[in-house]
Amino acid sequence: MAVTEDTTDRNTGYRAGIIGTGFMGRVHTRAIRSAGGTVIGVVGSAPGKGHEFAAEIGATRGFDTAEEMFADPEVNVIHICTPNHAHESLAKAAIAAGKHVVCEKPLSVDADSAAQMARAASDAGLVATVPFVNRFHPLMREARHLISEGAIGRLTLAHGSYLQDWLLLPDDDNWRVKAKLGGPLRAFGDIGSHWCDLLEFVTGDRISRVNAQLSTVHSSRGEPVDTEDIATVQFATASGAVGITVISQVSAGRKNRMLLELSGTDATLSFDQEQPEVLWLGRRDRSSLLVRDPEVMGTEAARLSRVPAGHAQGYQDCFNAFVADTAAAIAGAAPDGLPDFAAGARAAQLADAVLTSASTGNWVEVDA
Repeated sequence: MAVTEDTTDRNTGYRAGIIGTGFMGRVHTRAIRSAGGTVIGVVGSAPGKGHEFAAEIGATRGFDTAEEMFADPEVNVIHICTPNHAHESLAKAAIAAGKHVVCEKPLSVDADSAAQMARAASDAGLVATVPFVNRFHPLMREARHLISEGAIGRLTLAHGSYLQDWLLLPDDDNWRVKAKLGGPLRAFGDIGSHWCDLLEFVTGDRISRVNAQLSTVHSSRGEPVDTEDIATVQFATASGAVGITVISQVSAGRKNRMLLELSGTDATLSFDQEQPEVLWLGRRDRSSLLVRDPEVMGTEAARLSRVPAGHAQGYQDCFNAFVADTAAAIAGAAPDGLPDFAAGARAAQLADAVLTSASTGNWVEVDA
């Protein structure tokens, strides 16, 4: 059920406008309402789509254009859920209009424009966030806490994957396969960005150099394909750890299998997003499964545990927590681990290095 807006003070509250009427628009809608916000209105790719989607989700109204939404004083935060090529212009226009922004990743299709977007938000003093929502799995916060406490010792190896199969078949198609809409990197930009963000967030370590390979399994999906289906990235971190990740959108049977395994001089931690209620802890003399339980976990992991142990949490819960922390930041708080536009710019920087490495066949240094 939609939350009724309190209009007694239009300078308070989370009053959102959503640009985009696809799957992600629905995910954002649920998260906004879970956080106690109101969806004021929607903009679609054509005027009719915005009005139809607004009626479908119970938003206050549809807008014909983004400019109309930006000019509305009732809207104080813009959620951008469009194809990637439109992110930069929409986000910059929203910031110029004095709106807070939540922009889907990748933040932009190149590192320079993403950095400009981060600077624009910072200079304007506005909250601008990117939904790297895997940070909001409680057991990922627990892994971060354990690593900061020295539980695994010095990080030596990081590896894993993010595997999907929704583009497995040659007749599977989506706007993301076209570089002009999604950017030059598709699989890595779409889901590899999540993996790298999580690695750096959980460990506090940064990737400092990469060596990448890209593979396009289906060269045509009705028309020529100019983005990758698979990326493999070998890397080293600033602390001296080494690692590799495998990113694929053509791995049969895998829906959203994100695996992150971190080995140190004392122990290993392993997390699989398809089993998000457990964290594997391996030691030389024993191994164990840590179950999500707010009664025994660290403060941040417990904060993000919205239901008692034994009741599974998942993707939408992570998204809800992300928007709730965005709302808290708009209200003046400083939630731990909230991914802002700087995090989005960092992901774009890594993507740029991956693209350069894959095109040259060389290792590429990344400013850590």
